[in-house]
Amino acid sequence: MSDSMDIKDVVRRTGLSSRALRFYEAKGLIAPLRTYAGRRMFGPAELLRLHQIVVLKSAGISLAQIKNLLDGKPIDFSAMLSAQLKMLEEEAARNAKAQSLIHYTLSRAGSDPVDMEVFCQLIESGDKMMNQEPKEWAEVTNRYFTPAEKAQWAEKMAAMPSDFDFEAYGAEWKKLGDEIKAALPLSADSDAAQAFVGRWYDLLKPMAQVYSPEMWNGAVRLYDRMDEWAGSGAGQPDPGFDKQVWDFMKLATAARLASGGKIAPLAPEYWGEHTNREGQS
Repeated sequence: MSDSMDIKDVVRRTGLSSRALRFYEAKGLIAPLRTYAGRRMFGPAELLRLHQIVVLKSAGISLAQIKNLLDGKPIDFSAMLSAQLKMLEEEAARNAKAQSLIHYTLSRAGSDPVDMEVFCQLIESGDKMMNQEPKEWAEVTNRYFTPAEKAQWAEKMAAMPSDFDFEAYGAEWKKLGDEIKAALPLSADSDAAQAFVGRWYDLLKPMAQVYSPEMWNGAVRLYDRMDEWAGSGAGQPDPGFDKQVWDFMKLATAARLASGGKIAPLAPEYWGEHTNREGQS
C-alpha cells in the first residue's frame, strides 16, 4: 500500500480531524481500506471521496444529502474543482471588499466624517464575519445574549481548529442525549449516572478549550430555559437533548461535586452559581 496513507497522515496533511474521518466512515460516506492489522488506509480514491465531501459540505449541503449524491452517479471531478474555485473566489472577493472598505475608512479617520452608508457597509461586513451561526440559533441567542456577549462567543469560536466538524460534533451530542434519555429514570449518584457525567464532560472538552467562565455560565442560563426555545421542528434549534436530559445532567453533576468529585475538563470557577443548589438540598 505504498500509494496509501494511514489516518494519522491524512489528518496531518489535510487538516481534517480523526474524529471527522471516523464519523464519515460511520455514516457510510467513506470506506477506507484496511490492513491485516485493521489500520485505516486512504488511497487516491478515498482522498477523492474526501475532497468531494469537503467541497459539498462547504456549499452547505448536509451529510445525508452528500451521501445520496455520492452514492448516485459519479461526480465530475473538474466540475467539483470549478465549484470549489468559485467558492474561494467569492470568499476572496468578499474579503477584498471588506479590506478596501476598512482601508478607506482608516484613511479618513480624524479628518472627514464617515458617512452613514460607509457605517452600514462596515456593520454588514462585521456581522457576516462575526455571526456565522445558523439562523435558528441566531434567533435564540439574540434573545438571551447581549451583542457584546455574542461578539465574545464569535471571537472565541473563531479560535476553534479549522478542521473542527460541528456537524459530527452535534451528532455525537444527539447520540449521547438519546442514550441518557433512554436510561432515565436514574439516581443522580448511581454508577450509571456518573458514567454519563464522565462522557458528557469528555464531549465538552473541545468547547472548554475556548469557553471562559462567563461564557459557561451564560450557556448554562440559556439551557436552563431551553423549554422556551428548543425543539426538533422546522426553524427550531435542536441541541441534541431535551430539558429532561439537561435537568438530569445538572443533578448528576451536582451529585459528583457534592461527593468531592471533580468535573474535567472544567475548573471549579466554571460552576459558581450553577452547581444546582436544588440538587444538593
